[in-house]
Amino acid sequence: MIFRALAVIAAGAALAGCQPAVPDSGRGVGFGDQFTAEQRAREAALAESYVAAPAPVSAAPLGAAPAEGSAEATAAETARILAATRPGASAGLGNSAATNSGVEPVQASPSNPPPPVLNSAGISQENNFDAVSGQRSIDADAARIAANRQQYQVVQPEALPDRTDTGPNIVAFALQTSHPRGTQVYRRGGFNREAKYQRACAGYSTPDQAQIDFLSRGGPDRDRLGVDPDGDGYACTWDPSPFRRAAQQG
Repeated sequence: MIFRALAVIAAGAALAGCQPAVPDSGRGVGFGDQFTAEQRAREAALAESYVAAPAPVSAAPLGAAPAEGSAEATAAETARILAATRPGASAGLGNSAATNSGVEPVQASPSNPPPPVLNSAGISQENNFDAVSGQRSIDADAARIAANRQQYQVVQPEALPDRTDTGPNIVAFALQTSHPRGTQVYRRGGFNREAKYQRACAGYSTPDQAQIDFLSRGGPDRDRLGVDPDGDGYACTWDPSPFRRAAQQG
């Protein structure tokens, strides 16, 4: 029994010696002081090997001012503005007339006098009583009103001239009739009246022109062109209703 217990203890010690060591989690996963030292050395080497990018080479001759609007002129103006706005600059942007479009900057202070009030001669001062009273008086206004009244001209109405047109008057014809459209009053005859009606009415630009021509050719008693096939006395699509309503409203 003693021999067996010694054998078990010896086997356990041998197995313990074969197991790998557990890393310390406080030191990081697989990283030690050697990695930190190597990282710092690499950063130092990169800092020493950094070289600033060279400035762009201008194609302009030496001593010549860059052309206005060119890349060189834009770069120079940008550098000037950055230098003027840099903290600690002796002449910052806006601190002198040279950097303020040639205009001396205004120093704001409560002790400054108020700015002058500019008044153009073309601006009316009718609402300013002091200004108006200094320019003219009530008597002057009355005289001006009287002068304007003397220039008034009253135009008397005149009689309308007599009509020189001796053609048919469709307004008078509309007021002389009272039956609506489609009511047969006059006898019509013939063959193929619908086709004749469509063809004849297509030649007029307005219904009023069709009615005038219809009356001038013997209408409404006679319909030589076939523009009134239903015999109501109204050619094509002419309607006397608007003229009648206008007369009633007048």
